[in-house]
Amino acid sequence: MRVLKFGGTSVGSVENINKVIKILEDYEKSAQVSCVVSAVGGVTDKLLKAGELAQQKNELYIDEYNTIQSTHLNILSSLIPNYSNEVITKLNDKLSSLKSLLDGIYLINELSPKTSDKLVSFGELLSSFIITETMKSRGLDAVRKNSQDVIVTNSNFTKAEVNYSLTYKNIQDYFKTAKQRITILPGFVSKSETGEITTLGRGGSDFTAALLAAALQTDSLEIWTDVSGMFTANPKMVKQAYPIEKLSYQEAMELSHFGAKVLYPPTVQPVLDKNIPIVIKNTMSPEASGTFIAKAYTSNGLSVRGISNINHIALLTLEGSGMVGIPGFSKRLFETLAIHKINVVFITQASSEHSICFGVNENESELAKKVIDNAFEYEISLHKINPIYVEKDLSIIALIGDNMKNHQGISGKMFSTLGKNNINVRAIAQGASEKNISAVIAEKDIKKALNTLHEAFFEVKTKQLNVFITGVGNVGERLVEQVKQQKKYLKDTLKINLRIVGLSNSRKMIFNYDGIPLKSWKELLNQGETASLEGFLDKAKQLNLRNSIFVDITANEDVSNLYASYLQESIAVVACNKIACSSAFNNYSNLKYLSRKYNAPFLFETNVGAGLPVIDTLNNLIASGDKVTSIQAVLSGSLNFVFNNFNDTNKFHDVVKQAQSEGYTEPDPRIDLSGVDVARKILILARESGLKMDLEDIENHSFLTSKNLSSDSVDDFYDTLIADEAHFQKLYASAKANNSQLKYVAELNNGKAKVGLKEIPQGHPFYNLEGKDNIVMFYTHRYVDQPMIIKGAGAGADVTASGLFADIIRIGND
Repeated sequence: MRVLKFGGTSVGSVENINKVIKILEDYEKSAQVSCVVSAVGGVTDKLLKAGELAQQKNELYIDEYNTIQSTHLNILSSLIPNYSNEVITKLNDKLSSLKSLLDGIYLINELSPKTSDKLVSFGELLSSFIITETMKSRGLDAVRKNSQDVIVTNSNFTKAEVNYSLTYKNIQDYFKTAKQRITILPGFVSKSETGEITTLGRGGSDFTAALLAAALQTDSLEIWTDVSGMFTANPKMVKQAYPIEKLSYQEAMELSHFGAKVLYPPTVQPVLDKNIPIVIKNTMSPEASGTFIAKAYTSNGLSVRGISNINHIALLTLEGSGMVGIPGFSKRLFETLAIHKINVVFITQASSEHSICFGVNENESELAKKVIDNAFEYEISLHKINPIYVEKDLSIIALIGDNMKNHQGISGKMFSTLGKNNINVRAIAQGASEKNISAVIAEKDIKKALNTLHEAFFEVKTKQLNVFITGVGNVGERLVEQVKQQKKYLKDTLKINLRIVGLSNSRKMIFNYDGIPLKSWKELLNQGETASLEGFLDKAKQLNLRNSIFVDITANEDVSNLYASYLQESIAVVACNKIACSSAFNNYSNLKYLSRKYNAPFLFETNVGAGLPVIDTLNNLIASGDKVTSIQAVLSGSLNFVFNNFNDTNKFHDVVKQAQSEGYTEPDPRIDLSGVDVARKILILARESGLKMDLEDIENHSFLTSKNLSSDSVDDFYDTLIADEAHFQKLYASAKANNSQLKYVAELNNGKAKVGLKEIPQGHPFYNLEGKDNIVMFYTHRYVDQPMIIKGAGAGADVTASGLFADIIRIGND
């Protein structure tokens, strides 16, 4: 004998019922089959709603009944197009009985637990009838046996308790003489010892099947549902979740308790008592192996077997100095909850005994507070304890596995992983058996928490990075293309799954939770919503994705002012925008502080040398214990390009125009030529080397004229360059006469910094600096006579984009 149970989804449509019949047809070829079925998906809820409406004297109950009626009649006509008069008469009789019951509830304005059990039993009775008649019409050797004839309970309506000895005897007696190959039984329904209709409560169809399997001592119990077994996490929330091949009873019970709805722990107790394995199978994919649950199994060395969660939790705290050292508080607390049938799903208490924290379903939280405050009214009046404190909108997340007790560091890994993603833990509980580590978190964080923990414990070292980019102009476009080109390499080689989930320019912005298709990002962005800096931040917070990175590729001060808001959400910031790191020192140091506090990297390598590893090298020197004594540098690729190309045969204005058109300058070239850009860069290096300095502390010896510096617009600035051509030719002529090259140099010596145009003689490391190259020389306690030199392209869209890309990868490798 094989015992199978099919849930509401499995019998929720004509297509699925046909799949169920095909499975049973295949099974009956090798053994007798006993099959328990649930009500058609959604019908139980409709029955309850119809009953409530009828009780409320609301005639809309008739509409609910009509829906139930048409649902079953449509299913019957689709499954058996040429049904007999006998079949339709029997079905109509059952539906008429349902209608009469609802009319009675409406007339007497009463819906007792006893009447409710009779009402909801119609769901399983109707589905089992239709399925049996369909099988018979197709020539299968099938019979329907009403579970109410064999399962005996007490009169505790809506959640009746089974009389096991009578029930097992009834089941065994019936199947001793049962000759049909397939027996269909309605799940969930039963009768009391006095013959009244009862139901087995939540998970009642599983319970029915478990009773059959236990009574008949079958080799296994198969529970068929709409998923291929129990998963490592909820597959609707974690796309990378996968079915678990084998579990122990205890692991399955823990996972089920914490929201894995394919199994309800109390209902499978009969098979657990007799060590009968349970197999979870998928009606939609019967070929899938599913999950095998037994007393013993091989875990293949895995410590954590699954991650589960319960939503809609309220956390209640009873605390007060009057509790310390006084026995009986816990007893009174939980006794009060038990009397009012409030289920506690989570408990933790500090060793100080100053407080007890426990979780209940959110819809029971107000009742819990009321009855506990009443129970402790005297102590509250004496200020020995405080009134119950209630926190809502919470969830419980749990790591589960029999072997966790044999592995050190599981708890540390769990909580550090959550912490790195700004997921605040409100309470923690772990039993001495170490099979379950539970934490209470905000419900809004549950999806991010599940994905973060799944990535840490189940995925092959692949880290997902979720990138939000503001500013997709010249540099931004190159960055997107570089990501597109390297995406496969990153995943295969570095185990980084990099997704761009948000893009914005000055006009439009787009988002995609699963990652923006990079082949068509330009077209999608053009069709996006109106851009907004605050809106972009709000969407990043709303998506609440793990390992989120905000990339600023603008020169916009308003964007830089939002860095703190991103960091406070544990969203890393990568910036080529120099404004934030060269702003007031207090702002710079606050951003550094927020980065540490919220475990959100703040990287800005491109602030100084585009793609050159200048800041990273400096940080490594300092981290290793070295100390910088002097920095000499050419830090403007645009200015180096300008002075490398300017001579007495061309015009300064034309060379600057060329630099701008080739993307070497800021959109406003005055920022570069005024020396402000270089001053910001040396300021950032000074700060990174440990100095407290502001922009006004940098001496800036500008080579521009007063007309150039006071220009009102970029166009006006270019006009002044034409007017002052003689001034620039004079600068060139002086350098040429001294056999030198013009270079705009930044210097940091003895805690003082300055920038300005210099004539560099032959033999100096700066003399042969070509094109748009930058060069930085670090003199330190270790590099005294020969400096550490970093040299290379310091401007251009491609190298700046690669510098940003490198910072993103650096975050992925942390």
